[in-house]
Amino acid sequence: MDKSESAYKTIGEVAKILNLKSNKKGALPTHIIRFWETQFKQIKPKILSSNRRYYDENTINLLKKVKFLLKDQGLTINGVKKILNNEDSLKLDEIADKSIRTEILKNKLLNISNKLKKLKNGKKNTR
Repeated sequence: MDKSESAYKTIGEVAKILNLKSNKKGALPTHIIRFWETQFKQIKPKILSSNRRYYDENTINLLKKVKFLLKDQGLTINGVKKILNNEDSLKLDEIADKSIRTEILKNKLLNISNKLKKLKNGKKNTR
């Protein structure tokens, strides 16, 4: 039975959602999320019995923004802090959305270009 989208997620589930790279042993890098919690005051998981962390949808979206800015945009932790403390953080969703759509469009154009090259080469070989 799958959890609903609005259900709280464990730190391991969040690491999968964020597509964080697993280490050589195959374990999820949950330490990255715990480190981000120490750096960004906005990331506040619910910590229940036995120190287990649970993340709601808003916190997961914030973690997605942090990952996007750090990993995809190459910002420093201080740079991300400035953005998250500023009102411009609302624009991050648009930036991330456009970046993802641009990447999808690039891949589609590359596929079309490759198919056209194959068709062109196929016609040359039949002559």
